[in-house]
Amino acid sequence: MPSPLPYPALHATHGGIWLATSDGTRGLGRGEAIARAAETPAIMLNAPLVGQRLGYPELSGLDLLELYAFVHPARFAVPTPKGMAHALSIEAPETDAEAPAFLLRAAEVLLATLEGEWPEREGAWTSAQSLARLRWTWSPVVAERLKRPERDERWLFSRLPEWEENGGRPAPATVRVGAQDTAQRLERLVGQGAEVRQGQRDYAAAAAQVFAPRTAQGQPNMLLAEAGTGIGKTLGYLAPASLWAEQADGAVWVSTFTKALQRQLDRESARLFPDAAVRRKKVVVRKGRENYLCLLNLEDALQGGFAGRAAILAQLVARWAGYSKDGDMVGGDLPGWLTSLFRRAGATALTDRRGECVYAGCPHYRKCFIERAARASQDADIVIANHALVMVNAARGRDGGNGPERIVFDEGHHLFDAADSTFAAALTGQEAIEMRRWIVRPEGKSRGRRRGLAARLMDVASYDEAGAAALEQAVDAAQLLPSDSWLGRIAEGMPFGPVEKLLAAVRATVYARATAQDAGYGLETEMAELDGPIVEAAAPAVEALERLVRPLTALGNRLQAVLEDGPDWLDGPARARIEGAIGGLTWRTQTLAAWIGLAARIGGPADPDYVDWMAVERVDGREYDIGLHRHWLDPTRPLAEAVLKPAHSVVVTSATLRGSEGWHAAEARTGACHLPASAARFEAESPFDYAAQSEVLVVTDVKRGDIPQLAGAYAKLIEAAEGGTLGLFTAIQRLKAVHARIADRLARAGLPLYAQHVDPIDTGTLVDIFRDDPRASLLGTDALRDGVDVPGESLRLVVMEGVPWPRPTVLHAARRAAGGGTAYDDRVVRARLAQAFGRLIRRQGDRGLFVLLSSATPSRLLTAFPPGVTVRRLPLDQAIARVRERLSTAPAFGHQSDEARKAEEAR
Repeated sequence: MPSPLPYPALHATHGGIWLATSDGTRGLGRGEAIARAAETPAIMLNAPLVGQRLGYPELSGLDLLELYAFVHPARFAVPTPKGMAHALSIEAPETDAEAPAFLLRAAEVLLATLEGEWPEREGAWTSAQSLARLRWTWSPVVAERLKRPERDERWLFSRLPEWEENGGRPAPATVRVGAQDTAQRLERLVGQGAEVRQGQRDYAAAAAQVFAPRTAQGQPNMLLAEAGTGIGKTLGYLAPASLWAEQADGAVWVSTFTKALQRQLDRESARLFPDAAVRRKKVVVRKGRENYLCLLNLEDALQGGFAGRAAILAQLVARWAGYSKDGDMVGGDLPGWLTSLFRRAGATALTDRRGECVYAGCPHYRKCFIERAARASQDADIVIANHALVMVNAARGRDGGNGPERIVFDEGHHLFDAADSTFAAALTGQEAIEMRRWIVRPEGKSRGRRRGLAARLMDVASYDEAGAAALEQAVDAAQLLPSDSWLGRIAEGMPFGPVEKLLAAVRATVYARATAQDAGYGLETEMAELDGPIVEAAAPAVEALERLVRPLTALGNRLQAVLEDGPDWLDGPARARIEGAIGGLTWRTQTLAAWIGLAARIGGPADPDYVDWMAVERVDGREYDIGLHRHWLDPTRPLAEAVLKPAHSVVVTSATLRGSEGWHAAEARTGACHLPASAARFEAESPFDYAAQSEVLVVTDVKRGDIPQLAGAYAKLIEAAEGGTLGLFTAIQRLKAVHARIADRLARAGLPLYAQHVDPIDTGTLVDIFRDDPRASLLGTDALRDGVDVPGESLRLVVMEGVPWPRPTVLHAARRAAGGGTAYDDRVVRARLAQAFGRLIRRQGDRGLFVLLSSATPSRLLTAFPPGVTVRRLPLDQAIARVRERLSTAPAFGHQSDEARKAEEAR
């Protein structure tokens, strides 16, 4: 019989600190709590968060979340007492004072699980032995309860399934999706007994027409569809998309901007394919390589590549890998809170973020999560991806040049921003040193497996003399790129090599011209009217980059020739490795070509298609990067060329596609204006009664820049709403300042407050916590203004600190000048206000208020809100009274029966 846990349990909030022992539970002060935790290991829930509450960030102990991740890998739990209670099917504590005793009980439940058989039993004993050698704090009590299995457990890498090779999918058949078939499919997806709204039916019919055969090359069938929240656009486009995929034996790519919508689409796919085994084949989630666990990196970490806490993380990730659906470490079934428990020590080194994959040269190639996802998508009906992946694959010629030809861009209002990021170029110190490391290898100690290009291609190059010579020349030329400690040398006035000297000249120019140098943020200046030193530094840098691009290009050509010649030694694994190397070389030579064009621009005439500038990136006054930047003035031009024109069918949809403007704005923001034929248009208003369900309050007496007054306004509004508040900020520093002033006050009132950039928790988990507790509130910045779906009572008040004007950057100034000056700013602001307001009403039964703390809000911007919504300008005290009145007396506020909620979600 295992002995009772000999540990205390500690729980800390902004409202108090409590400790549970065998003698009971009591409150204690911050100093005593730190002393007790340092003296005896204590059970905690999210140790980094508890440490922050105590003002002792290095606090360690027995984290219940680590134990949960060991016992139940690949299972999510909201990391709060309530969320843990739900995950373990035990009673939740009713107050914070009861939480420590609950933590003791939850730990006993998890440990008791180890004494029997449970679904994740395999691999647990082996993992526990490794964790014990690493002195994991839970090891003694785990060892006491977890018995050795009768037969030795299989090694993780032998348990993982292998992907299967296939002969490739034939071209899809030429079919036309019928309107009647689409209506029937939509009716099946919505479900029996649920009403199919006419707006949703019309939406599906319009989307079905896009899947007709296109009439001319470079001229896709394109639909711009604005469908208000509540129309049910997800099922509206999945109905015709799934029909076309089924009848044509082809794939439709559904692209999103946020990971939250990807997860939602993955869940919705159960309506298409209720059988889980069929669904795994028919629906595949695709992300960039950097999102997936690299098995070779994991093996290196498990065999001594990691030390300390990072090694413990590697063991827990290995437990998860054996049960993961797809190996996705970012937004998949790895709990988002797990890596933050280790302050992300080593997490990035477990993925392939630097393009170092050796493909078939890897011993785990046939089990690779990345390769499995790529191959599964070739045979899938629906591929759920994101805007960045779709664009990057097209721009870099990935997937064998077979880019997606039938695409649905959901969250289409983000296409401009996604294209702006994808088709940009930046010659910076950080980018250049990564290029050097990819070719040469890291110079100093580096966690994980980092090898240079020569090591990855050594055996292949040994069969080809010309290729070996090109590889040697590339390694020599890469020595001229910035190396370790480049930033320090530049700061000391001792740059080494032509590229570092150019970056030093950039830094001097930026500091000479920039204003607000004491602000602590990044500095930038236009690349115009440059003086002698920086112009002189540009030519040698261009020469050094050209010296590198030539052998890399030659090496790529030689590898391509080897593939075409097919020598005797070229077996399947070697071919796969060469194909991978060619892809990497193509990407790098494209990057180098962009750098050369950017550096050569110094001292020369401006290109009207681009916006070029120089910047010194800083955080809290500390420099971390220096470089040259280039963005397209209109990034939808390369989007149209690389993605839209090669496609056959494109649907771009969003609830705010036009952004309170005309269709010309939607065409400009999506690239439709660059196509030879006009895109079709569809619009359907939201079925929600916004006038009855919501209201906008513009507060007139909160002084701009007055942090105490701003903090007081937030606190009083949250108290009036009794939580359920999403607070949005345009500056991180103001968010932190407000949070510091009001968190304790709200906690004492039983209203938990969480914040981005403050709490050591990833954004997705913060939203999960917020969604799970109707009395909690969440403060955040841009990432929470869009893509957050929190229906019902948990979000009933949105508060914005002020009008979200664009930041006055060089890039913004150029686009503002080209887009109509003030009118351009107004379009941006109205779109941001509409997106923020869109967080408020997500289901038919929702009620809520939107508060803008800005007395100087121009009336012309208020058209961002839905027609009919009442907008009131009033002082803060009246706004508080209005919030209390509306949110405390609204009939059946935020509550729906299970049947009504399910029917609503089905639509």
